[in-house]
Amino acid sequence: MKLQQLRYVLEIALHDNHLSAAAQALNTSQPGVSRQIQMLENELGFEIFRRTRNRIIGLTENGEHVLDIAKRVVTDVSALKDMKQELDSAGQGTLTIGTTHTQARYVLPRVIEPFVKAFPKVQLILKEGNPEDICTLVDAGQADLAIGTDTTRDLPNLARLPCFSLPRSVVAPIGHPILEKETLTIEDVAAEPIITYDPRYSGRWRVMQAFRDAGLSPRIVLSAIDADVCKTYIGLGLGIGILTTITFDAQRDIGLAARDASHLFEPSMIFITLRKNTYLRPYMLDFIGRVASHLTPKTVRMALQSA
Repeated sequence: MKLQQLRYVLEIALHDNHLSAAAQALNTSQPGVSRQIQMLENELGFEIFRRTRNRIIGLTENGEHVLDIAKRVVTDVSALKDMKQELDSAGQGTLTIGTTHTQARYVLPRVIEPFVKAFPKVQLILKEGNPEDICTLVDAGQADLAIGTDTTRDLPNLARLPCFSLPRSVVAPIGHPILEKETLTIEDVAAEPIITYDPRYSGRWRVMQAFRDAGLSPRIVLSAIDADVCKTYIGLGLGIGILTTITFDAQRDIGLAARDASHLFEPSMIFITLRKNTYLRPYMLDFIGRVASHLTPKTVRMALQSA
């Protein structure tokens, strides 16, 4: 059994069972990946992947266990390499962060600017995606940590550390009647065409749950993963927006105004997500502490141990 074979299992699962995509990511040939997987299955005595007409369509029950073990083994080997790198490099290295657009655009600039000054030899890599995508990157070892909202999918190899909450506001063109309401109600909001986040984001789930709890069925005219895109179409008069308050800037968002809606819609909690057995490099702990000051090195280590 070879470590590389376990990496192949991870890549195939990560690329939705597409051998060609996995082979491309691994810089090798599709027949080579297929041959190594067959060798691993022969050694183990059972099939890892379900197949139809020689095409992989998913994991077997035993394959699910192999995938979990492969994640742990590959992560542990990566942690050993990180430890060696840390000892050899004196503060040099790479920190890969999976993040949503909101965090990358509105939260992380205040963190990254001083971090880069404190750790000039550390290269930062931002990989954007929806909350589930970025956690999957961490689970697969393709990112060191993720910063985003909660997900519906359970990822048992990961630990989630709560950072802070993001309240919501209603955003509309200046002069829109909803901005002049003496007391903003959920019925007022539901009466307007609405622009909000993509269904893969917890912001969308929480907004829609508030409407359901009130017995209302709002008309969603547009959804997007990017608050800036939402604001573009709000400015065109297509509808009002329900966005996290942090994404609105009165000086930058010319022609728009925002009104607090935290009494109507539950806020989203932002989490830092880590692999449970990740090696916590000093600069990684420093970065986490800059995102959320209550996440001290001791707090983070204890959270991973108890996860």
